[in-house]
Order: sequence, then C-alpha cells, then structure tokens
Amino acid sequence: MRGETVSMSESTTPPPTVLLRRGEVHSPADPFATAMVVERGQVAWVGSEGAADAFADGVDEVVDLDGALVTPAFTDAHVHTTATGLALTGLDLSGATDREAALALVRDFAAARPGDRVLLGHGWDAARWPEGVPPTRAELDDATGGRPLYLSRIDVHSAVVSTALLDLVPDGAARADGPLTGDAHHAVRAAALGAVTPAQREEAQRAALAHAASLGIGTVHECAGPEISAEDDLTGLLRLSAGEPGPRVVGYWAERDVDKARELGAVGAAGDLFVDGSLGSHTACLHQPYADAGHTGTAHLDAADVAAHVVACTEAGLQAGFHAIGDAAVAAVVEGVRAAADKAGLDRVRAARHRVEHAEMLTPETVAAFAELGLTASVQPGFDALWGGEDGMYAQRLGVERARTLNPYAALLRAGVPLAFGSDSPVTPLDPWGTVRAAAFHRTPEHRVSVRAAFTAHTRGGWRAIGRDDAGVLVPGAPADYAVWRTGELVVQAPDDRVARWSTDPRSGTPGLPDLTPGRELPVCLRTVVGGRTVHVRPGE
Repeated sequence: MRGETVSMSESTTPPPTVLLRRGEVHSPADPFATAMVVERGQVAWVGSEGAADAFADGVDEVVDLDGALVTPAFTDAHVHTTATGLALTGLDLSGATDREAALALVRDFAAARPGDRVLLGHGWDAARWPEGVPPTRAELDDATGGRPLYLSRIDVHSAVVSTALLDLVPDGAARADGPLTGDAHHAVRAAALGAVTPAQREEAQRAALAHAASLGIGTVHECAGPEISAEDDLTGLLRLSAGEPGPRVVGYWAERDVDKARELGAVGAAGDLFVDGSLGSHTACLHQPYADAGHTGTAHLDAADVAAHVVACTEAGLQAGFHAIGDAAVAAVVEGVRAAADKAGLDRVRAARHRVEHAEMLTPETVAAFAELGLTASVQPGFDALWGGEDGMYAQRLGVERARTLNPYAALLRAGVPLAFGSDSPVTPLDPWGTVRAAAFHRTPEHRVSVRAAFTAHTRGGWRAIGRDDAGVLVPGAPADYAVWRTGELVVQAPDDRVARWSTDPRSGTPGLPDLTPGRELPVCLRTVVGGRTVHVRPGE
C-alpha cells in the first residue's frame, strides 16, 4: 500500500474520501468485511470486495490493502506525553542491568550533551538489579561532573538526583541520600522540568505523538496535574494536537479545582489525582504492611476528600478521577464515591463515568462497588507483564499470595466494570498490541481475558471512558480513526478453550484478531488515520 503523511497546510482541507479494499476489516457491522469507505472523516460503509466496485469511481483515493488488516485505532487511556517525549529523546535507563551499568549510561549521556542545562533520565529499577539499590548522590555527582541530573524511577514516583539539581530547588529539598519521594520528589521534578525550554518541551511532545501514531494509536488521554507537569505544559499540548495532524489528545487535570480544569481545557479534574503512590516506591497505601518494609505506604486523600471532589465534579458536569493502587487507597475511593452518590444521587454519579487510574489491589467487594457506582477502571496490563509473577516486584513488595490478587481483569469484566487500557507511559512504553497480549496472557491465569475483550478495552474502552459510545469501532457513522497492519493469520484467542472453539465457528460471526501468543511477532503498523486524515505511514510502504 502507498500513501503520504499529511502536512499542516493540508490539515485545513476536508479529509479525502477513501476506499480501502482487498484486506481484512475488523468490524462488528460485517465480520467478513474486506473493504471500507471513509467520507468526511467518518466511516461511511463496510462490506465485501464484490460490493466495493460500486464505490471505486466516486472516491478521491483507492487504497489496495494487499491483505492487510484494518482495525480501529488504539486509545491509550493514561499517558504523560511530555515525559514520554523526554524519555524518547533523553536517557533511557530501562535496559540497565545493574548500578554500574546505569552509571556508565549516565556518564556517556552527560558527555554527549554538554549544552543541556539539566540532564534528564528515566527508567531505572533497582528492584531488578543484583545490588537492589540505586546509585548514590555522590556517584551521580561524579558521573555528571557536578551537573544537574534528574533520574526518575520506572514508576515515576521517586527519583535520584545530583547535588547540583538540589541546589536549583527553591528553599532546598530533602538532602538525605537515596531516592526522593513525596513532596521532596515533586520539588526536584519541578526544578528539573522547569529547566526545560519551551522549544525542548514542544519537541518532546511532537516526538511522543509521532511515536504513538507509528504504533497505531489514534487518541491519548493526557494525565496532567500540578504535581506532574505544569499548566502551560497541558495547554501547549492541547494547542499542538489541535493545530497539527496526529493523535487526538484528551486532557485531564489532576487537581481538586473544577474551575481550573475547565479553564485549562480538560474534560475532567481527574487522572493522577493521588490518593496514594506506587508499589515499587513503597508509597501505595495498603491495609497491611509491605512484606519488605515495616509500613503501609502513604495516603494523600481520604474518603471525605474523595466524596467532596466527586460531588463538585458531578455538579459541574466534569469527570472526577483518582490515582489509587493499594487496597486501602482503592477502599477510600469506593467509600468516598459512595458517599458522593448518597449526596448527589447514584444515577448522576454513574452517568458521569468517574475514573480510577491503575486500581491494582482490588477485592471482590471493591470490584462489586466499581460496578455499582459506574466507575471506569483505567488500567495498565503492562504493569503485570513487567512486575507480576512469583519472582516479580509485586511478590517482593507484597508476598506471593497478595501479589496474585493484583490486576484482576477477568473479575472486573464479569462484574460489568468498564475497562480502559493504557500504558502510563513512560512508566511502561507505548505498546498497544503488547498491552493486549499482557492482558490476554496475564501472569496469573485466573485474571486473563480474551484477546477480543482486551482489544475492545484498548480501542472502544478509551472512548467510552470519555463518554463517547459511538467511537472506537469501525461501523458507519463512527469517526474514521483506524490503523492498517501487516500481520499473520487472524485467530480467536480466549482463556476458555470452549469460547475460542465456538468463536471460530463461522456461524458465530466473530471477526478474528492477530495471534498474540507470547513469542510471536506483533503486528506492524503500516498506516494510522485520525478523523479521515493520514497521520502516519510506515517508511517504504
């Protein structure tokens, strides 16, 4: 297939009318569809190759798919766009196998970027290193030659920094050696990001959105907030996405200020509004102490705070949302939302589709409460792929038995809880098919869901999470947000073999999806289209 990337000047013209044919179109409107027509930025028709001839003379472009698969574009429901771009253009420590390897990467990066006002890196994970501890401040000072350095842990809830960066923090910051968490971390992060120029920030945002488009992602939910980025970071990103072809950006602002969220153009005072922290940094709030630490983490909001915020957002017609990972934090959210429903009315609260980000440590009771209260679970299957299993970080932090309860996607679906999949990039990378695979092949078998259910959570689920039930699916009238993939045979994969056998029966009318068995190659994105405009074409295609 051939095509060209759309430029800014072209984006002011109406999107072309396009016929795609001779492929596989993943659509509930016709499970055997091989062709699709896009007109005025919407899906106009889906059907068979034989019927496609009737449209060929009335379109601006005909795309010969040559057997490629067409699916709805993915929605990543939890992204930090600027941080993702800075990670793409900065120092990536995710591949460091030990502390010395990380320090060597820091030295090389500092030497290669002598003009940077501050050195930015991300992705270290001492829990995976033999030593189990990150570099000391003295080691970082030596590796950078005394320059400002900020290195966020993989979960972005703690960081190690150089002395020169601490010197940039107003009123100082915690000087204790070791990872900084809580307010001290927020202070050093603000200082580090404050040294990034507007031009660098815009470059990072463009890099992140271009990377997302290259992976078949048509929409990202930007989870911004005063403890994460800055107001001009969010407003600049929204302006950028509105002015240039690329993935759609839906903004969230994580502050208990409804007017501020609306002023900034956010759809909700939500996202990473922290009820607690993370498991990796020992700051997720638990009912029982960590297995490898003598405390239960950190609580930032209680049930009364949650209730007040949900009522304010419900009355203002905005989404509320909370970052909650530990079981105590999730319980506080449930208690608060239930209290808000008692005050504002259950139907109004359910209709608002308030969100809970991450929601990892759930119980049968809190799963049932999510369903009762109409809460959307915005979750990241990549977390389990990275940290799950009996030898993973979850088991280190919680013990094997508690770790097995985490991320119960099958239980959430059985209860009728809406799922929206994302990456929390740069915590885990933008990787939509890898995310679907992680949910379908969860490290704890009882939490696995079918590939079809996982795919829906990563396409339609993100749209439903913002109140749009007409998108994320290729049917007439839906937005023409789609991706074209080179892939192998299409199959139906489900944890229950009986379901898989039934679904492959032609009488079931179930469209297939790529085989995501671990070890197999993932599909390759050939083209991404948003609102009928091509925003990515793989080089050479």
